[in-house]
Amino acid sequence: MDMQQNGMMDAARTILAQNDRGGYTVPTARLYPFQWNWDSAFVAMGFATYDIDRAYRELERLAEGQWDDGMIPHIVFHAPSDTYFPGPEVWGTRHRIPTSGITQPPVFGMALRHVHEAAVATGRTDAADRTLKLFRSALLSHRWWMSARDPESRGLVSILHPWESGSDNSPAWDEALARVPTSTETVIRRKDTGHVDASMRPRDEDYQRFIHLVDVYRGCGWDPMRQWEAAPFKIADVQMTGILARATADLLVLARSIGKAEDQRELEQMHQLLTDGLARQWRADLSRFVSMDLISGQDITAPTQACFIPLVAIALSDNQRDAVRAELRRWLDGMAVGVPSTAPFSPAFEPKRYWRGPVWAVVNWLIADGLRLNRCEDLARDIENGTVKAIEKAGFCEYFDPTTGEGLGGGTFSWTAAAYMVLSRRD
Repeated sequence: MDMQQNGMMDAARTILAQNDRGGYTVPTARLYPFQWNWDSAFVAMGFATYDIDRAYRELERLAEGQWDDGMIPHIVFHAPSDTYFPGPEVWGTRHRIPTSGITQPPVFGMALRHVHEAAVATGRTDAADRTLKLFRSALLSHRWWMSARDPESRGLVSILHPWESGSDNSPAWDEALARVPTSTETVIRRKDTGHVDASMRPRDEDYQRFIHLVDVYRGCGWDPMRQWEAAPFKIADVQMTGILARATADLLVLARSIGKAEDQRELEQMHQLLTDGLARQWRADLSRFVSMDLISGQDITAPTQACFIPLVAIALSDNQRDAVRAELRRWLDGMAVGVPSTAPFSPAFEPKRYWRGPVWAVVNWLIADGLRLNRCEDLARDIENGTVKAIEKAGFCEYFDPTTGEGLGGGTFSWTAAAYMVLSRRD
């Protein structure tokens, strides 16, 4: 590791220390002042490179917000803040700790395996005990996913709100979201555009639809089955399913490691169902996987980063591997940094607007992991190295303009720091 990387590694640790709020990490101050679900999972993996105890603690604090039915909410409001909308009063959930009422990509299981293996490698004698408690939380969460978000056993789990996907204003949701009314019972008081230029954020009309969905589900008392029936937005999402399938495989490894043989059969069946579901969503004519709008019954063919996330979970055929490699190269062609969250040849591509084009370090982390699993090490290395160089040039920004490499969104971002810690160590 050269002097620049040593300095950047120190800076990354400083960011995590600055964003620490007592055992949990906020994504960045003011813009996101609470604990976010998949942010914290990536952050835990970053912590595992140098502080195992703190890595475990990150996941333990997230699990404090888990609901009795198994759902891990997308936000846990450990402490009050007036710099973010919508806060706990809008969600109106009745949990012992204030939380939102929806979830986010289940990276938790992936992070738990990562932290456990790092703990074992350093000789921690408490690794099995700390992992076991979190394993139970993760398994309960996976059971919730399968019952609440795939009640028809398609092998594809669904999102009922764009925020659940993690890629809030993705072009993948445009058609489905257009059917959601813009009327709201809640007065919208956006805070994000006071911290970040509005040109980098979702539009006001998007927010109106987002909050309409919150109103609908709050009216359902946050009951999963009532929400499923009432949902005006229901997408069988290959990004969510791919992450859940990968996390399930990681829980299987953990079950063997910590002596939970009685859970292996359940996890194996879950994993098989999910990977079979993902395999059916491959479209050879597009060279990528596609989500499905369960209300219209139509494929979602918008070319977004979600199309490549199933690589973390399934083994491609030789033809599929060649097609994916060629397709990703097409997305990267002419870009200062990739992978853009929307294909640059798409009419929906906006290089500076949140999930409509910018590059996200953690998405590249997932895509590169999937490429490595599918023996595309050269392309994985290119994406990882490009991500590291973009961070070294622009800083630990929330996301990056793929056409220029400019840093965008929030600054001093926790999961970007974590991604740097992990990706810069890879060969």
